[in-house]
Amino acid sequence: MPITVAVDAMGGDHAPGAVVAGAVQASRRGVSIKLTGPAAVLDRLVEELGGADGAALTIVDAPDAVAMDEKPIAAHWRKPGSSVRVAAGLVARGEADAMFSAGHTGAAYLSSRAALGVLAGVDRPALAVTVPTRTGAAVLLDAGANLDCRPEHLCQFGILGAAYARILLHVEHPKVGLLSIGEEAGKGTDLVREAHALLERAPVDFLGNLEAREFFSGRADVIVCDGFTGNIALKVGEGIVEAAQEMLREEMGSQIVSQIGGLLTRGAFLRFKQRVDYAESGGALLVGLDGVAVVGHGRSTPQAIENGIRMAARLAEQGIVRQLGDALGSVLK
Repeated sequence: MPITVAVDAMGGDHAPGAVVAGAVQASRRGVSIKLTGPAAVLDRLVEELGGADGAALTIVDAPDAVAMDEKPIAAHWRKPGSSVRVAAGLVARGEADAMFSAGHTGAAYLSSRAALGVLAGVDRPALAVTVPTRTGAAVLLDAGANLDCRPEHLCQFGILGAAYARILLHVEHPKVGLLSIGEEAGKGTDLVREAHALLERAPVDFLGNLEAREFFSGRADVIVCDGFTGNIALKVGEGIVEAAQEMLREEMGSQIVSQIGGLLTRGAFLRFKQRVDYAESGGALLVGLDGVAVVGHGRSTPQAIENGIRMAARLAEQGIVRQLGDALGSVLK
């Protein structure tokens, strides 16, 4: 049986159009989709795209949506019929194997945590994003789910991230770094200094503080920080990449010689874009939940939506929750 992914059709800056387009593409590539949102609207959009592939895509009516500027707690209680809550409920009842949302991160976090619960020993699930580095990739967490953290939360993020890196990146002994303003143990806020002391005693390969300039160096396989800092770091990185890509295009197109050089380097440019473009991975797993919930970028295009859905399906098929539970069982209890 194909993996079924519940997709929040109303989540994201370009929803529902981009979400429906990405979901239809994913359904045509073998993923079973359950789209949640206003049925009449979704039916029309699917038909405009040429219809779904038989039973590969079904629509589950959800009359409400959580706007990006709403307070997540208030929206969670006022809108039990929101598309993101309905998607989480499908997974909780076993009617879907995973969920995907490119909408409000806070709403996705609250809905999935309330519906799915957490793995034994986990206090706070964290949003784990895979970022490119000079040597491969690293896991950044938290990337925006927990804006206010205590030192013990950051310590647990290090343990969660190390387990996820072993499974996802196939790194046998992941090196864990704590994002700070200096390598010395005494540098950083009270939160960072206290988390440093806890991570030194934690069952991880802790390399100490990691400065922002080393973010993409590959020195750490796991980068730990609170969600506020992590989200800013991630978006600064995205902004740098977008600016660099645009400047490269301008430079390569400015002269005939540059155009010739551009033709010769186009392959390298495309490979670079694939390494750094968030649309290639499509989303980030909420690590620590007792279920698969993937959160996509708010600006996700249909391509990014499709890749995020396929990521959710792949993680569910791999049994990522069971693997994480086994890895954490002897550490967090």
